[in-house]
Amino acid sequence: MKIACWSGPRNISTALMRSWSSRNDTFISDEPFYAYYLKKTGLKHPMYNEIINYYPNDYEIVINSINKSIPKSKKIWYQKHMAHHLIDLENIDWIKNFDNCFLIRHPKGVISSYIKKNKLSHLSELGYTQQYKMINYLKKINKNFVVIDANMLLKNPNIILNKWCKKLRINFDKNMLNWEKKYYSYDGIWAKHWYDSVIETNTFSINKSISDRIIDKEYLSIYKESLEYYNEILKDAIN
Repeated sequence: MKIACWSGPRNISTALMRSWSSRNDTFISDEPFYAYYLKKTGLKHPMYNEIINYYPNDYEIVINSINKSIPKSKKIWYQKHMAHHLIDLENIDWIKNFDNCFLIRHPKGVISSYIKKNKLSHLSELGYTQQYKMINYLKKINKNFVVIDANMLLKNPNIILNKWCKKLRINFDKNMLNWEKKYYSYDGIWAKHWYDSVIETNTFSINKSISDRIIDKEYLSIYKESLEYYNEILKDAIN
């Protein structure tokens, strides 16, 4: 079984990756399309040269690399993906080979967190539009998928993970609820820059309330568009 979990940035995607890595039957991949995304966009993220040189950065090569047999004789291959890393949305038919999950978070939380480390210029940087298009493609071909809302998962990790595993027709493993505080061998080389918060966690913990966060006028139009996509995708979320 190959699971592709498509998240937006500044979500709990790394914590969820930690959760799945706690299973003995699961192999983990961390953002296989990141190098391709950086090379294609020319964005100067931290360590962009190292990332582009270290990982496959050609779209077709990355697709082939994640479609091969599951490594290490594991039964499950969990792949953490950032939805905004997919630039060519006219060429996504290969996702039908995966059990796809879409991890979403309320735009207030995403934008508030994102602008602390990045300059936000366009809606496409947050992944909502890509998730929406991928979901519509999967619906069109009658391929099942799962939507996980970060807030719901943080409030009830045991329930949501159980339901997700049930939909995948695999057994839930209680080890998915806890992990060690540390960097892991499967982490991307960018972990030292981006994972400073998650390495201090060993379980899912509820974020601070987002209801009182104020979106700056500079990002208000992006927020409103994001919210429309978020609310539409949320309709399919496990609860």
